[in-house]
Amino acid sequence: MNQLLFLLEKEFRQVFRNPAILRSVLVMPFIQLLVFPFAANYEVKNVLLSIVDHDHSSYSKKFISKITSTGYFKLTDYSPSYNKAMEAIESDKADLIIEIPPGFEKELVKENKSKMLLAVNAVNGTKANLGGAYAVNIIRDFNQEIQVEWMTFPSFNAIPAIEITSSNWYNPTMNYKDFMVPGILVTLLTMIGTFLSALNIVQEKEIGTIEQINVSPIAKSTFILGKLIPFWIMGLVTLTIGLLVSRFFYQIVSIGNIGLIYLFAMVFLLALLGVGLLISTFAETQTQATFVGFFVMMIFMLLGGLYTSIDSMPEWAKWITKINPVAYFIEVMRMIVLKGSGFAAIKYHLLSVLGLAVVFNSWAIWNYRKRS
Repeated sequence: MNQLLFLLEKEFRQVFRNPAILRSVLVMPFIQLLVFPFAANYEVKNVLLSIVDHDHSSYSKKFISKITSTGYFKLTDYSPSYNKAMEAIESDKADLIIEIPPGFEKELVKENKSKMLLAVNAVNGTKANLGGAYAVNIIRDFNQEIQVEWMTFPSFNAIPAIEITSSNWYNPTMNYKDFMVPGILVTLLTMIGTFLSALNIVQEKEIGTIEQINVSPIAKSTFILGKLIPFWIMGLVTLTIGLLVSRFFYQIVSIGNIGLIYLFAMVFLLALLGVGLLISTFAETQTQATFVGFFVMMIFMLLGGLYTSIDSMPEWAKWITKINPVAYFIEVMRMIVLKGSGFAAIKYHLLSVLGLAVVFNSWAIWNYRKRS
């Protein structure tokens, strides 16, 4: 016990002597959590729009006014022909072309139907999909407005209509920040837990103090604990800062028990620090540890379900998420913060991450003993 306390005192002294570590734990998460949610979002606005209007009728002008007033589209090109509009697409002055054919209003009035061409620049797949979907919905709404305008309602035997009432559970306002901020907070913990622990033992190797520890009576498990506990505590401090930022800057208040978040974070950090310590037992230099840590961290984050739903991933990727602690914590954060889930709902996730923590830390201790 005394040996562990001496090691912890040594590690904390090193941390407070290194201002870069303190900035990584205290300042960087604060700034990143303020910036990332505004940049990493699912909203697409200011889609550059090119209009080709061959009809020049009251209906075509009404449609153009409707689509440009939504705030999602920005009319940047009004071309006389489709070929001219394609030049705007090729020069990145437009993302989407809407071509209104000649006789558009006449066909609507006489034949109750008309065609409209929608061409989307799909180089940016996300912008193309969402921009095209927005345009299709606006065209559908415009079509319904015309139908209502031309429809006559008799006194009897009115045309039956289905009224749909919808509600958005757990995120009523569909605010993407409520969905993204908890997940981004998990990624910040991932970066801190993986990188700092991965560089720690390697630093001892580079400055030569690892040999002194190897010949001392300190047990290998005690040495690993001495390296793990300080960063475990700093990870919880980072989590606290992130929750405060979420509360006061984004007005995100956890519906569920915040103690469950800390309980899961404690186990989650054990698993991440085990990964970092395992990397450090293999690496000989901090450069090697940095590259390997970055590689592992990117896999964890990209397959964590923050930007892409795990359900839409291929089967082999879904299997990788089974050993990805980040995927479990992102889901748990959203369950607790948005749904108010209790311990019973997150029990499987907690046990899974606990199992990963045992495996990674045991592997780190075994591998360090093997190579010492």
